[in-house]
Amino acid sequence: MKLGILKTGAPPAPLELQFGGYPDMFQRLLGQDAHDYTVFDVAAGALPASPEACDAYLVTGSSAGVYDPDPWIAELIGFLRGAKGRAGLVGVCFGHQAMAQAFGGQVIKSPKGWGVGLHAYEIYEAQAGLGGRAALAAPASHQDQVVSPPPGARVVGGSAFTPYGMLAYGDQPAISIQLHPEFEPSYAKALIEARRGSRYSDEQADQAVASYGAPDDRAALGAWISAFLDTLSARGEARRAAP
Repeated sequence: MKLGILKTGAPPAPLELQFGGYPDMFQRLLGQDAHDYTVFDVAAGALPASPEACDAYLVTGSSAGVYDPDPWIAELIGFLRGAKGRAGLVGVCFGHQAMAQAFGGQVIKSPKGWGVGLHAYEIYEAQAGLGGRAALAAPASHQDQVVSPPPGARVVGGSAFTPYGMLAYGDQPAISIQLHPEFEPSYAKALIEARRGSRYSDEQADQAVASYGAPDDRAALGAWISAFLDTLSARGEARRAAP
């Protein structure tokens, strides 16, 4: 499958040198050889020429907000709307929010403040790849939240802190999640330390770092994304084989 990674942000420079960028993290999560990857640096103004350039697109996380006035954000929203039904879409964190905003939902800077550390979601609807899990845990790092999901989306997972944390779209091939399955615990902890005293208080940082002593379900979420992409690939092969 041709999978386009729409890069909308980057780790702090010292951490990117150590852990790689977000596209690198997703390729490790999904498998380096699992797809034919193409990276588009959307934040630098690079978008695919058309939705058909790839079979599916994965929108990464970002420190930006979908409501920010940066021109590239409006261009991304426009591309996502144009890609509806023409390519598969996967959104993670900012990508989750951008998809919701593009398709009629609402995103705000939440008065609840930062969600950081290992967060648990309840699974409301069985999902391929999750192995029947009723709940899962993965890294969280966000202040913005979807507060009204798009009309075509089902809420398939979430928590009291993030009620609309996991969406599956019924009117197009698309899924999204607020959590960060691509964040390895070592990176997640290093990011918290880099933001200690600026975005997070010492108490918040200590609690978030300590949360990574518990096991996570990153691999299961990677399998969820992979199962979705495999379904798209199978549909594409069936269409190509049809007389």
